[in-house]
Amino acid sequence: MRERTRRLFLIPSCVLFGVFFSSLPLAAQNRPSSLSTLFEDIYGPNGLVLNSDDVQLDGTNHAAHFNSAFQSEFRLVNVALTSQLATVPLPSPASGFTYTFDAATGTFTRSTRSFGPILAERGETIGRGRIAFGYSYQFFSYDALDGLRLANIPAVFTHDNPEAGGGRADVVATANTVEATVNRFTGALTYGLSGRVDVSLAVPVVATRLSLLSNATIHRIGTGSNLGVHYFRDPDAIGGYGSTRQYFAEGTAGGVGDLVARLKATMMREGARALAAGLDVRMPTGDEQNLLGAGALGIRPFVAFSSQMGAFAPHFNAAYQWNGESLIGGNVREGVKGDLPDQFTYAMGGDVLVAPRLSMIVDLFGQRVVSSPRLVAVRSTRTGAAGSVTLDDIRFVNESYWTSSGSFGLKSNLISRMLLTFNLQFAIADGGLTDRLSPLVGMEWAF
Repeated sequence: MRERTRRLFLIPSCVLFGVFFSSLPLAAQNRPSSLSTLFEDIYGPNGLVLNSDDVQLDGTNHAAHFNSAFQSEFRLVNVALTSQLATVPLPSPASGFTYTFDAATGTFTRSTRSFGPILAERGETIGRGRIAFGYSYQFFSYDALDGLRLANIPAVFTHDNPEAGGGRADVVATANTVEATVNRFTGALTYGLSGRVDVSLAVPVVATRLSLLSNATIHRIGTGSNLGVHYFRDPDAIGGYGSTRQYFAEGTAGGVGDLVARLKATMMREGARALAAGLDVRMPTGDEQNLLGAGALGIRPFVAFSSQMGAFAPHFNAAYQWNGESLIGGNVREGVKGDLPDQFTYAMGGDVLVAPRLSMIVDLFGQRVVSSPRLVAVRSTRTGAAGSVTLDDIRFVNESYWTSSGSFGLKSNLISRMLLTFNLQFAIADGGLTDRLSPLVGMEWAF
């Protein structure tokens, strides 16, 4: 029996991790030095520089440098992405099977009828000496940042020293498409130290892909018909003076993310009701420069309440995530660290036993992000000696905001003490970096 259990444990382990690592994409040929600097590097080491035949007093052509909040500040999307990785709920490391010790019979008995939440916690612990091991896979393909679609983010570049007028009034408008995807496998092990205390360790393996396609167009509102002052070199254009250019950069990275250790204790148990308190410690083991982890220590105290009313088991969680300093929150290129935003989170929902071996779970998640960079769409009119143009643009502000999501899931008790898990998480509010639909599949074994 023991050998059979060991084989059941090892075979799925090898298969799942083998499939995952064989599916990791190789680094693209035009991969940046790190994913965290992709937005800054796309136009080259000197930023967006146009060709110019305009001769200065010293006999040289002037350097046509153009600047934008997109290039200088859009790296703050890294803050949103790593914060999302740090706060998206990990599958609960607690077992779907919980037990209490019956002193009268000297045996352990099931303390709950349903199989528990997927992304939230309940107040019960798994029982003294019990072990639960689980795998899960989550996929995120982000669609929007603060309500702006990542498929179409505008940005306007202005010439350096535009206040000087003349040709410096020219602007470059860009239409940008950002793709950000994350694959995350998580292995979690939970052990019951006593009838009321569990310890857990979650080990995520993360694969991140980031790409940026930028289409740039020159608006010559300062130089007018003089194409030679600012242009993209284009052999197909008249005189080689092109007005448009396309830039592209992408990169992938894979590896171990931030490990999370948990201590959870049931503080109160009255009949079917239970209240637990716990502490998650996120260790900065993931490579933050390639967006595999937050790069900062994270401390997350939480409380979890649950009850049982027949086949229905409601639950409620509240937590505060404190984050330390990370290069992502500061400036990666200059090696300066800054604070990552803290978050207050809550979850409420319930799971219901719809059949002897099947539970259905519904949850609502809320999050208050404290003092975080936010993307804002603006529209402005630029005027020069040769005309004017009205363009969409972006800017960043620093403020706190609420965001929320929901989830629907199923847990099926296939054989013995093994559970199969399926979940769909969906965005409700537009705050932060959002994915319309994030699937999860997983397995769990209890011993």
